[in-house]
Amino acid sequence: MGKKFTKLLSLGALAASFTLLVSGCSGKKQNSTAQSKKDSIALITDSNGINDQSFNQAAWEGFKAYGKEHNLQKGSGYQYFQSNSATDYTPNFNQAAKSGYKTIFGIGYLLKDSVSAAAKKNPKKNFVIVDDVITGQKNVASVTFMSNQSSYLGGVAAAYSTKTNKVGFIGGAKSAIIGSFESGFKQGVEDAAKAMHKKITVSSQYVGNFTSTDKAKSMAQSMYADKCDVIFQAAGSAGNGVFQEAKAHNQTRLADQKVWVVGVDVDQQNMGEYKAKDGKKANFTLTSVLKGLNVVTKSLADDAVKGKFPGGKHLVYSLKGNGVSVTKGNLSPKAWAAVQKARTEIIAGKIKVAQN
Repeated sequence: MGKKFTKLLSLGALAASFTLLVSGCSGKKQNSTAQSKKDSIALITDSNGINDQSFNQAAWEGFKAYGKEHNLQKGSGYQYFQSNSATDYTPNFNQAAKSGYKTIFGIGYLLKDSVSAAAKKNPKKNFVIVDDVITGQKNVASVTFMSNQSSYLGGVAAAYSTKTNKVGFIGGAKSAIIGSFESGFKQGVEDAAKAMHKKITVSSQYVGNFTSTDKAKSMAQSMYADKCDVIFQAAGSAGNGVFQEAKAHNQTRLADQKVWVVGVDVDQQNMGEYKAKDGKKANFTLTSVLKGLNVVTKSLADDAVKGKFPGGKHLVYSLKGNGVSVTKGNLSPKAWAAVQKARTEIIAGKIKVAQN
């Protein structure tokens, strides 16, 4: 399949491969004025912030790529408006629209109501809601991901990597979106365990939000103490606590006795770097379950410039076309082969992954 593909399931074909169905997690206000109504784009984050090493950061990477390609300057051609809490969502949308930005993205399902209200107030501007669907508004494009499919692959990876036959899932706030991560992961673990004639248990806990790092760290500590040796975190910035606990845990052990973390949204390989008890450099990020936010944001911004903004449509991104995917990370050859086989069977319809 080629060296590049086996390192990371490519997102390159994403823009041309989504499914259209006609029928969003993040920030502080930025002072800016759009230089071109046609080209300018704005990103409204949730309370996790632009540097969450997850959802918002992935979307922002797409913005930066778009700005570079179109010779736009940050703060005029493209910008983000960071929300410190939910009360900032609507003011940030109003500020972005007032500043002249033409296409405005709401990142995360928590921003749905604010996107809808802003779109009604500004009918000549384009709006995007990510991770939810808004119907009946012709200037709003809705984007969702079949994260249950990529999470299934994360479950297969965990099942083929666990030595204790106990793995864990830590989610952020309970919702249909995070529920799809959990259900896909559990199904992947169960199917892979069955194929290997093993019994592997999955422990699940929810932080209750996407920001409480200490709470997620405490949950991870309990799971590792209970012999879970792989934890999949889908908890936004709170998930950083899982990485913190895994690092603290692994630093007291030899490298071959490490516990693992499965990352989410972006490639979180760098967050797994540490030194083992014997001083050896090692990495505990097993794999990362990806959403192609960077490609999605750039693709829709490009469409808007061309006068082809898909307003009123629902765009669904899946394993087909690599709208969602997983990294090879630190998977063994056997685990990676199992992941690729499962991916092929899901795309072919041989494996049906439940949404929740």
